[in-house]
Amino acid sequence: MRNRGSAILLDNNKIVLIKRNRNGQVYYVFPGGGIEKGETPEIAAKREALEELSVQINVNDCFDIVEYNGTQYFFLADIVAGKIGTGVGEEFTDTNRNRGTYEPMWMEIEKLS
Repeated sequence: MRNRGSAILLDNNKIVLIKRNRNGQVYYVFPGGGIEKGETPEIAAKREALEELSVQINVNDCFDIVEYNGTQYFFLADIVAGKIGTGVGEEFTDTNRNRGTYEPMWMEIEKLS
């Protein structure tokens, strides 16, 4: 796996996650994705938030760096434009991708295990 940049978006005790349903498994991930050539982890997090959530973000502090199947960067971020909804990335537009569903949502933090 390649290195990834991800955004942690918080508001009123809720966090943005993407509900995935793939090969019969349901799980949740932070918005984010692979760092492309020439990108910093921060730029990747910004690009992925726009593609996956349809929002522009300001990237703030790095919350954590996790070494697992590459280096995973998690940034605290704020939404500055747009509204959580359908993204414009290939996850939503390429119906032949066969990689399951993506459903962005606000989830109450207290419901997280």
